[in-house]
Amino acid sequence: MRCNRLQLNPGKTELLWCSTDRRQHRLPTSALTIGSISVLPISTVRDLGIFVDCDLVMRIQYRTVLYCFAMLRQLRSIRYLVSASVFQLLVTVLWSSGLWTMVTVRWLVFQNAAARLIFRLRRSDHITDVLVSLHWLRVPERITYKVAVLTCRALTGDVPQCMRQFVRVADVPSRHRLRSSTSDDLIVPAVRLTV
Repeated sequence: MRCNRLQLNPGKTELLWCSTDRRQHRLPTSALTIGSISVLPISTVRDLGIFVDCDLVMRIQYRTVLYCFAMLRQLRSIRYLVSASVFQLLVTVLWSSGLWTMVTVRWLVFQNAAARLIFRLRRSDHITDVLVSLHWLRVPERITYKVAVLTCRALTGDVPQCMRQFVRVADVPSRHRLRSSTSDDLIVPAVRLTV
């Protein structure tokens, strides 16, 4: 932090220990001292608008979908007071701002409800053409798109060095005799999903 001329803000510093639900009782509950500041662990933090809880289940984040539906109902009440383009912009901002807060079936339902509200469709009407006309990707497609954009930026050097190290082209010395060593394929790191 000193190298980057940063200073710890005691009013905004939070400590979160993450583990599975079964191992929560093993986590330390005492305060951690960073410099002259003592920070107590908490069960939930908010970073960039996303709530993360200590067991990484994101229960609190799931509750935000209910809030989004309430906002959608409020927007419906002002639909006749603004032009169609302004109304579409308002719904789009609400949809895109909450996209990364909820990546589940509930969020897909909210996306469909927002698109139906813009075009005044019934629940039984098809939604695919509406999403295409709005230029909205479904959540899994949007995640794939964002990962592809980040990978492209990492390959061209448009991201910080700390992110570039995760995207490497297959030029590992132990693979120099393989045909794949001359290709521009990316190395997919091995990930262990179970504890």
